[in-house]
Amino acid sequence: MERMTREEAWALDDEITRADIELGPNGTGYLSRLEARYMGYDALTMNYLITKAEAEHKTPAQIVGEMVREKIAVSA
Repeated sequence: MERMTREEAWALDDEITRADIELGPNGTGYLSRLEARYMGYDALTMNYLITKAEAEHKTPAQIVGEMVREKIAVSA
């Protein structure tokens, strides 16, 4: 296995330290899917939430919150 020299390590450190952090859109990725699973929903509901969250770049919790607020507004 090839190892980095000190100069290469410092150069990599500088590059990482100065790089702008770019996060992916909300609602996508492993953690968002895990969040929906931990909410205890059945498979159909979980798949709906994940699909809608990915399409709207939101988290599953945000989708549920919006749906609840809609229901509250309709019943008020």
